[in-house]
Amino acid sequence: MDVIHCAMWVSDLDRTLSFYVDELGLEKTNEFVSGDGATNVYVAGDDGTEIQFKHHPDHDVDVDADGFDHVALAVDDTDATTERLVEEVGCTLRRGPLTSEGANARVAFIEDPDGYGIELVEELE
Repeated sequence: MDVIHCAMWVSDLDRTLSFYVDELGLEKTNEFVSGDGATNVYVAGDDGTEIQFKHHPDHDVDVDADGFDHVALAVDDTDATTERLVEEVGCTLRRGPLTSEGANARVAFIEDPDGYGIELVEELE
């Protein structure tokens, strides 16, 4: 069994895509309007696992709904990526960067434009 994607409602699709595609470097892989009228856009990393963003102008977004915690993304340099996203993009830093001995990784937790948690993970050798 494989993870295919996770789906998140967003308040501003253009702003969200700018963040995930332009700033984080993920690739837009699909876009369509579903039967409920929501625009659905998918982005993926190199391994093909996707994040689905859903947007409908009449849908109120509650970013804390259902206990959502974070999406983890692999990065080459947690410290440099975190610094750039906080200073240049204005992301909120929740925690880190720090070394997680249990995960054998350098990690940091930031927020995307809707306040969703993003964990930046640099695997250590």
